[in-house]
Amino acid sequence: MNRENIRTPDGGTIELFSTGAELASAGSGVVVVAASMVTAADYTRLAQKLSASLGRPVHTFNRRGRGSSSPQPEDYTLNVDIKDLAAVMKHTASTDVFGHSFGGAVALHAARTLPVERLAVYDPAVSVNHSVTADWTTEYEKATAAGDDDRALAVLLRGLETGSALSRMPLSMLTLANKLAAGTPLGKQMRELMKTGVREIKAIIAADMPAEPFLELPLETLIIVGEKSPAYFGVACAQIHEVLSGSSYTILPGMGHDGVNKAPDKLISALSEFFAS
Repeated sequence: MNRENIRTPDGGTIELFSTGAELASAGSGVVVVAASMVTAADYTRLAQKLSASLGRPVHTFNRRGRGSSSPQPEDYTLNVDIKDLAAVMKHTASTDVFGHSFGGAVALHAARTLPVERLAVYDPAVSVNHSVTADWTTEYEKATAAGDDDRALAVLLRGLETGSALSRMPLSMLTLANKLAAGTPLGKQMRELMKTGVREIKAIIAADMPAEPFLELPLETLIIVGEKSPAYFGVACAQIHEVLSGSSYTILPGMGHDGVNKAPDKLISALSEFFAS
């Protein structure tokens, strides 16, 4: 895996990781756009398996606020990530994109204007006709104002609904679990990314729109939803698929929202078949 820092047009820095960079002559690479509350490292297994299966490079990168990438600006909007994705695609000469969760929302909005040839998304956290809501942000902000990061993180995790059984725990128990896990690598990462995660959710809601503008997406678009993922992902995906006649819609059996990071063979097979077409 190659690591490098690239510059963005606004003077920012993006930390980029390229798996299978020696395969660049075999064709366009696949750029992976990560979810909230995670880093590029969480996609290492996916990048390795997908690159080996395709025989082409797979590029992951730390979005702003992670690793050695620049911090998120205080006036952050979804357009910041869209421009960063454009910079990564240009630097790596890649035209294929895969987005997961929040990264899927970025990819769907970005592919309406960027030179994306093949687009795949898994549980994209895109808001279509107000399919994503975040009434819990008021309670989150009260907890952070009180300096109670354990409770704030619990409110965030329950609000996102993406942590399977963990996010369904009573708030008091989840707060205690966060307190006990505060010193672990995962606990530290979650705290470091809380602020960016809430900004990203607000940006998704601010970018809400009807399904019709997604007609501008590439003809070859693959929409994947995990069978065990929260239902709201499927609500937006179904609306986009309905207006985008050339898209493919797949529900992967047995997979939840975090299944991407585990890179099961059935997901690698679905992505490899799509990106090889």
